[in-house]
Amino acid sequence: MKTYKRTKLACYSAYVTMASAFALPPLLFVTFHDMYDVSYTLLGTLVLVNFCTQLTVDLILSFFSKYFNEKFLVRVMPIITATGLVVYALAPVLFPNSVYLGFLIGTVIFSISAGLSEVLVSPVVAAIPSDNPGRDMSFLHSLYGVGVTVVIVISTIFFKLFGSENWSFLTLLFAVLPISTAILFMTSPMPDMTPSEASKGGERSKRYAIGLALCVACIFFGSCAENTMSNWASSFMENALGIDKAIGDILGTAMFAVLLALTRMGYAKFGKSITPVLFVGMIGAVACYLLAGLSTNSVIALIACVLTGMFTSMLWPGALIFMEEKLPGAGVAAYALMASGGDLGASIAPQLMGIVVDKVTASSFAADLAIKTGLATEQIGMKAGMILTAVFPLIGIAVLAVTVRYFKKNNA
Repeated sequence: MKTYKRTKLACYSAYVTMASAFALPPLLFVTFHDMYDVSYTLLGTLVLVNFCTQLTVDLILSFFSKYFNEKFLVRVMPIITATGLVVYALAPVLFPNSVYLGFLIGTVIFSISAGLSEVLVSPVVAAIPSDNPGRDMSFLHSLYGVGVTVVIVISTIFFKLFGSENWSFLTLLFAVLPISTAILFMTSPMPDMTPSEASKGGERSKRYAIGLALCVACIFFGSCAENTMSNWASSFMENALGIDKAIGDILGTAMFAVLLALTRMGYAKFGKSITPVLFVGMIGAVACYLLAGLSTNSVIALIACVLTGMFTSMLWPGALIFMEEKLPGAGVAAYALMASGGDLGASIAPQLMGIVVDKVTASSFAADLAIKTGLATEQIGMKAGMILTAVFPLIGIAVLAVTVRYFKKNNA
């Protein structure tokens, strides 16, 4: 009988190392803005490209998964991550006349790997025999928060010792990490990820399709709430709150990731019912975004940013757990559609905030308000972006209520 302990370890390692591709670029936004004169809209576009690339991968695997060797893709995806980070780090050397183009290409490459990871790692863990697959899924996603925390701490120490202008060397350092994950996958057995008969495309009922669509909507709005803060917290604390970058990254962005990880670990150990957790998460996210945007006290705004990590922590993995409970036996295609919803939310919301920051900052409204409040127009722009983002989890509450009612009505 096969044992999958090494396989689980490889999956866990994949989520820790994948954090470098997600967490590092936002930490460099201000550096890129200052060193290469990249606008906040273009910085937001990097986030958009990141998640749109993942979305494309998700959709391809949603509809054409039978044409791919899934076990092979799982094993090579960490190597793709490392390649993308190397291109990202060497962008000023490879593209001296258009550094931003290098950032785009590197982003596309490591985003392909991230898309593969989102689609394939969760069903691998779900396919491994377990007494409590929901808790395994929560623990898996908690390790992403651990990875983000490690990236932030190492980055902060590096910038203090060597300066942010040497960011490319730090990126190369993180490019080494996924290689160990690749070695683990290549030496581990893979479980069967064939979907159950109930979830196969030719026999999928109308109820199954509607239920899956509602779950995708839930993960979309949850992803909007989580990823806007995770991508913009560092810049918001530095430029909107006037907090030193090192302090902001450690007390703010890193603590966001710590609470993200601890809450997911807490559910993995003690969690019983995911539905109330999802409702509390959405409601708490609305409150945190409004508080971060409206508060005139930097400490209170920072605390709101940090607490967003706790409230949004289960919105993505919780939607996957909810889907698995209501639609058992879902295969790679279903997980790919869920990842598509999550990546779409992570594409739209951070990009929208970047646009709002630039537009509001350049507006006469911000100029007039700056005179009255003593704030810089950029601070007003970033606060406006935070307030707008509260709309996503607010709508998410309504969507979740409709989804729960639908499954209850259909005895699922």
